Order: sequence, then structure tokens, then C-alpha cells
Amino acid sequence: MAVRPILIAGDPRLSTPAVPVTEFDAELAAFVEDLFETNTAARGAGLAANQIGDPRAVFVYDLVTADGRQRGYVINPSIETSEIPETMPDPDSNAEGCLSVPGEWFPTGRADWAEVTGVDIHNQPVSVAGTGYLARCLQHETDHLLGHLYLDRLIGRNKRAAKKMIKANGWTEAGRSWLPGQDTDPFHD
Repeated sequence: MAVRPILIAGDPRLSTPAVPVTEFDAELAAFVEDLFETNTAARGAGLAANQIGDPRAVFVYDLVTADGRQRGYVINPSIETSEIPETMPDPDSNAEGCLSVPGEWFPTGRADWAEVTGVDIHNQPVSVAGTGYLARCLQHETDHLLGHLYLDRLIGRNKRAAKKMIKANGWTEAGRSWLPGQDTDPFHD
């Protein structure tokens, strides 16, 4: 198991849709463990494979909600949600961050409920559904695998602020990354 570097916005691998997993073997199981280890080192709520430069359709999640700790992974996910709001999100209750947009937070409209279905490392069906923070996480990670950062969902002044932030940080070219546990933690230090 290994902690892997996390790509930063601007890298084209983050905007490339994932490819379905077809090989269910020991290497895939080890890869899922690497995703968990990297997510834990980064103190994230979730991590998608393309965030560490791997094109496969797999993500992990590990967060605490009102229902307790929610931890798992989904391979080849598909998602269903309740209606996604089209109005300006509340900055106090809808702030969202991303390990590939280190240290930044923007209000992001998300559905209140989401359900993701897919398979596990043995190609057996899995399903996870939730509301609130878990629903937000499921939507966020599934978006990654579709080639979208949460910044793509921003509207109005939040979208304009994010574009300025990307330019100010120089996140306009490939190859930028940070290594959890080695580089300064952009969210907690």
C-alpha cells in the first residue's frame, strides 16, 4: 500500500472520463487500498482514481455523518439523485472542497439525496445511498469519474471567483500535484 500524489486542477487527467474496470484481481484490491491510504493521509472525505492519475472508474469514501462513520468504495459507479437545486447555494451550508483544488472552498449546489450503484473488487453488486454530507460526497466522487471537478458545477459569482483563483494559483497546466503526509496540508495547516 502506498500514499500517492494527488493531481491538482488543470491536469487533463482530471477532466477525462474514467474507463470501466474490467480486471477484478489482486492488483485492483491493492489499488483500492492505495486510494484509502491516500485519502486518509490527505484527511479527505473521498478520492477518485483519476485524482491520482489512474483512469479506472473507482472511488473511495470515508466520512463521518450524523449516522456515524461511512466508509466504502464503488467500482464502475452509476448515480441517481433527487433534484439538484439551480439557485445560488448558501455559502454557510453548501461549502465544498476538493483534494484536487487544495485549500479552496466554494458553495456548490448538490442534491439532498443520492444513491450510487456499482460493484466491489470481486465484481459483486454494491449500493450506497445517503442524504446530506454522504449524498454530497457520492455526487462529488462520481463527478470526478465523469471528468468533472466540483468547480464545473459552480454558478454566478462563485464560478467567476473560481476562474480567478485557478489563474492566480497557476493551475492551468498538467503535472501539478501534492503528496499527502509529505507536502504541507493545504486544508489543515
